Amino acid sequence: MSSADTPPDPAALRAEIAATRAELGATVEALAAKADVKARAQDAAAQVAGSVKDKLGAVRDQAAGLVATVSDKASSAAATVSDRAGSAAATVRDTVRDADLPAKVRRPVPLAALVVGAVAVGLAIYLLRRRRS
Repeated sequence: MSSADTPPDPAALRAEIAATRAELGATVEALAAKADVKARAQDAAAQVAGSVKDKLGAVRDQAAGLVATVSDKASSAAATVSDRAGSAAATVRDTVRDADLPAKVRRPVPLAALVVGAVAVGLAIYLLRRRRS
């Protein structure tokens, strides 16, 4: 500062000094913030973490949508398969009923029930003998 720039009034001089100190303090704080590598790294990490969380949420929403779509398609496919199996069973049942076969072959349910019962009795005997020995 030259003598021409200095105000003649001491109060004005004090006000100018206070303003200069405030400006200098702000400048020092800005330089200190730029020099604080740790704080800048933490800020950058927080920004990246926020970005990753946003992208993860978007991916999670997209995956939920895909799962819902696949589930809907699987339900539709299961219903179609069930309908086709029912119609195929009806066709087989009608074909067997219309065929010239003996009555025991046309109605295999009683025979199958006897076979299952015999297997169950045999299994029960086997398990009882095994438990006793």
